[in-house]
Formats: sequence, structure tokens, C-alpha cells
Amino acid sequence: MSTHLPVGVFDSGVGGLSVARAIRARLPDLDLIYVADSAHAPYGAKSAAAVRERSRAITRFLFDQGAAAVVVACNTATAMAVEDLRESFAQPIVAMEPAVKPAAAATRTGRIGVLATAGTLESVRYRRLLQDHGSQVKVIERVCHHWVDQVERGELSGATARAAVAAEIEPLLEAGADTLVLGCTHFPWLAPLIADVAGPEVALIDPAPAVAEQLARRLINGSTAGHGALTLYSSRVAADEG
Repeated sequence: MSTHLPVGVFDSGVGGLSVARAIRARLPDLDLIYVADSAHAPYGAKSAAAVRERSRAITRFLFDQGAAAVVVACNTATAMAVEDLRESFAQPIVAMEPAVKPAAAATRTGRIGVLATAGTLESVRYRRLLQDHGSQVKVIERVCHHWVDQVERGELSGATARAAVAAEIEPLLEAGADTLVLGCTHFPWLAPLIADVAGPEVALIDPAPAVAEQLARRLINGSTAGHGALTLYSSRVAADEG
């Protein structure tokens, strides 16, 4: 694979920029093409068929732009569509999933909280993940219904945003969770508020750095050549213009 080609990254909205940030930290010279499918966000409330259709269309677009690989920077799209993408495209597809395995290794209380969308938590792929890596700990799941829209609106700080975060975090703390998995790429943007509510004794686990490392392994010699450019596309802009 030529390492002079860009890598495509997509999510249902701006959340996957948290993954692009991790990729940039690991591979600063890599050119990235990012697609925010904001006209169809959030994916977590959509059917698997709808998520697969959008994921195929965006992946095809990214490869048409010359991408050497595509990163599915969305836990819901990974859960619902990654097998279909890997069957449909010959190029590398790097995906992500809730970091249950490292959370299970990190917990001291034996209780971890998984913060995610309904689409992720109800998926077969996530259930397999629990069977493989979560059987020795108590996994407490929380569907954070409004966080994706909150991040899309840019509500990342302030009393109202903190109260919305606390409403989802406090039940996990009361249940004894000492490790929280950020199971949606939108959620790292709320990490300062989550950490403030949870306190310093609670660990937050974001899988984005591991995804960036996996991408580096898929590229020749683990390194890239480029200019560190970032090209952004949004389906909301296209929808508004259309």
C-alpha cells in the first residue's frame, strides 16, 4: 500500500474527530479525509440496514477520493456495518469497538460502566465482545440518549451540559463502577465533564489511541508520508445545498 495516499475517516457527525485527533497525534504527517454524516445523525437510533447503507456510501466516496484505507470512527457503524464493508471493499477497513477488554483489566472494584448508544449495546458484535472479555467483571451499561445531539450542538461545558452528563454517570458510580468506557466517539468531547462528575478515582477509557495504533500497523512500516492535511466533508452541508 502506498503511504503517500490519504486515509479516510467517517462518523455520523463530528464525534469521530476525536479519532482523527488520535490519528494525528500518532501519525502527524498522514493526510486525512474526514466525512461527518451529520445529515443522518445519530446512527444509534437507526436500523442496521440504514447504517449499512450510509456506511457503504461514505466508504465508497472515500475510496473514490483516493483513500488508502478507511477508519470507521463510529462504534455503532462498526457494530452494524463493518462486516459488510470488509466484504464489499478490498482495501483495509479499520474499525473500533467499546474498550471492554482494557476496562476489565483496569477495574479495581470488578465493575465497569459502558457508555454507548442503543445501536451499539444491542448489537451482536457487542454481545460477542462481552462474552470474550467481560465475563469476569460486572458490566453496567448506560444508553446516553442525548449526548450525541449535545456534542453535535457544541454543548460541551456549562451547568446544563454538566447536569446532562451527571444524570447518566451518577447511576454508574452508585453501582460501584470505577472504570468508564467511552463507547461512542462523540463522548470523548465530554470527557472533561465526565471526569469532573466521576472524580479522580474513576478511570475513563477512550479506544481512539488504540485505533490510531492499529491504523499505523496497517500502513507500510507503520509510518506515512504526507503533509498532515485534513480535508473535511459534511453531508449536512450537501443536504442544505441540495
